[in-house]
Amino acid sequence: MNVIEVTSLESVLSSLGQTAVRFGFKLVAAIAIFIAGMWLANRITLSIRAIMERRRLEASLQSFLLSFISIMLKVFVIIVVLTTVGVQMTSIIAVLGAASLAVGMALSGTMQNFAGGIILLLFKPFRVGDTIEVATGDIGVVKKIMIFTTEVRTFDNQVVFLPNGALANGVITNLSQGAWRRVDIKIGVEYGTKIDAARREIISILNADKRIKADPAPSVFVSSLDDSAVTLTVRFWTKYEDVAPATADMLERIYDALPKKKINFPFPQMDVHVVK
Repeated sequence: MNVIEVTSLESVLSSLGQTAVRFGFKLVAAIAIFIAGMWLANRITLSIRAIMERRRLEASLQSFLLSFISIMLKVFVIIVVLTTVGVQMTSIIAVLGAASLAVGMALSGTMQNFAGGIILLLFKPFRVGDTIEVATGDIGVVKKIMIFTTEVRTFDNQVVFLPNGALANGVITNLSQGAWRRVDIKIGVEYGTKIDAARREIISILNADKRIKADPAPSVFVSSLDDSAVTLTVRFWTKYEDVAPATADMLERIYDALPKKKINFPFPQMDVHVVK
């Protein structure tokens, strides 16, 4: 090996060493920027949340904006990290453009959910804290409205994440809108019962409960004549949160009170005629 070859090899090794050292510094700097950037992104998100809470911004809008801001800040941190390592911005933009096209085609449903979230915030069919029922049959309290999904907690304490696109385009029943609800209870009494006596007794039970609205007044009427019973419909109005407890109490009180007035509940009956 001559002197020229040795010098050339030493030059290549030196160049590689310098490149490795420079890349090592860039890598360390990139890791430091990533850690600090993610910490800073979380701190900024928390600070924005505190500002929103002080200004009493609507809870549903808070959750949506915070989710969007958090994602954007973290994407910015990743771009800075890639630039620090040495990736050219033009390359990043090209990759992001191609990735956006591919992801947009693959995740068209996700983009619909994003648009659905914006529609929900603009038209406000429900807010955080409202009780809703959706077309899928899920019923619960809205906890968060996020970028792509809405978090609902059901009455048996399950957490359901509903896609915003389906919510924006589907049927939503907001059970929290309107303070009062009409309740209909079916009560069967035996044939031969004096309807007026049964009506007076049931109305007295309803009027004694302060949860039952006086105007419109509760009513009791015959709704059907069934095979073994005369069916009465007991109709009253109460607040939404009192529907379940008031209904249960009325059923129990009616069940206890009517037999004491000689008003009996029927059992299924069948007349059998024997032909000899």
